[in-house]
Amino acid sequence: MRPAAHFTARDTWLNDPNGLLHHAGVYHLFFQNNREGQVWGPMSWGHATSTDLVTWSEHAVAIPNTAEENVFSGSAVVDVHNTAGFAGPGQTALVAIYTSAYTSASSRPGIQAQSLAYSLDDGHSWTRYANNPVLDTGSSDFRDPKVFWHGGDDGRWVMAAVQAVDRQVVIYSSPNLLDWTRESTFGPAHAVGGIWECPDLFPLAAPDTGGTKWVLVVSLNPGAIAGGSGTQYFIGDFDGSTFTPDRLSRSTEPADYDWLDYGRDYYAAVTFNDAPDGRRLMIGWASNWDYANDTPTHPWRSGMSLVRELRLVRCSDGRLRVAQQPVLPHSPSAVRVFDLEIPSSPGHRTDVVLGSGDPLSGTVTIAVDGDERTITCDRTRSGAVDFHPAFPSVDAAPLIDGDGATTHLKIVVDASILEVYVDGGLVTVTQQVFPHQPLTTLHLEPSPAR
Repeated sequence: MRPAAHFTARDTWLNDPNGLLHHAGVYHLFFQNNREGQVWGPMSWGHATSTDLVTWSEHAVAIPNTAEENVFSGSAVVDVHNTAGFAGPGQTALVAIYTSAYTSASSRPGIQAQSLAYSLDDGHSWTRYANNPVLDTGSSDFRDPKVFWHGGDDGRWVMAAVQAVDRQVVIYSSPNLLDWTRESTFGPAHAVGGIWECPDLFPLAAPDTGGTKWVLVVSLNPGAIAGGSGTQYFIGDFDGSTFTPDRLSRSTEPADYDWLDYGRDYYAAVTFNDAPDGRRLMIGWASNWDYANDTPTHPWRSGMSLVRELRLVRCSDGRLRVAQQPVLPHSPSAVRVFDLEIPSSPGHRTDVVLGSGDPLSGTVTIAVDGDERTITCDRTRSGAVDFHPAFPSVDAAPLIDGDGATTHLKIVVDASILEVYVDGGLVTVTQQVFPHQPLTTLHLEPSPAR
């Protein structure tokens, strides 16, 4: 059940994507990796590269854990101006900014602080900065720095990190990646049923003004829309110091917030720095902390989502929302992609049934309900479902926009990962499934809406 287009580690555990970067024609994917086993454990930065975002090559561990330090999530940048001074004549430094999670064997037991490592050979090898950490607030829950350059040649570095238990995003600035100044905080806001992790902050073109809006992404565990782990977002403005959202709901209902994905298996999603042609490309971890350590694969465990390209869309209710489309310049033969137009006007309900030809091997039912204006994904009969009580689920998402008469579905089936893109990606649903045979068939079962 190893996917073909979704990255998985060769024979170890992985979780959050880290250090996403495009440099010299190569996409770098670093990731949280237990190099010693198939469950979460001592964290290092694993490393993979790709030129097409579909075919990935795994490399040696980039930043290994030590007895004193686990290497938690973070980001990576190209230090074009050599602001940190790591590069010599004719060199360009890639700099990773990661969270040092200090162990009981260190001089900072239990502390989480931000540290640097750098590469002078295009990411093949990495050296820890001798004066780590570069940002230490004395906190045990301060982590996941996303760093990017803001402004032109006279700009500065900006970091978005989290105070996880406080449900806050903390924004810092620096001229050189070494010295950091606290600028502002955002939160708590919207979904706060769990800790906040893995923030990202980036601009997207506004579709109707020619201007720019900023998107703040925050992952949450637990408390997501489908239960357990998930990723929410806010749209607003950023002046280089402070993020100001356009909309803050007073509702306590998760359905009133904006979610990057309505499935059970999309977490810690962040974007690539320096993607070419101004594209904003994102990848997430395709699992859920509710059952991540128990999924029935071997010797690898868990994978990444497909890379998605993001854009802003103005919906019929006047709100801006993030739309996502999978980046699949080519599709491996084992991957099935279905494009469907499904009736969704009142009085219509259609069940889209994925299977293998043998119903005993597992089926997944995706239902489009015109009366309820919902799409649901039922994986309760999808094959191996009894490895954890939280796994069998029926997950629902709203039909946000469209013409009201039909709903477009793009369904990507890749072994044990299923991704559904609704109406141009205004809604996405990502689910792990473990059928006893690959899901290769699809048929429709129209019925009156319930």
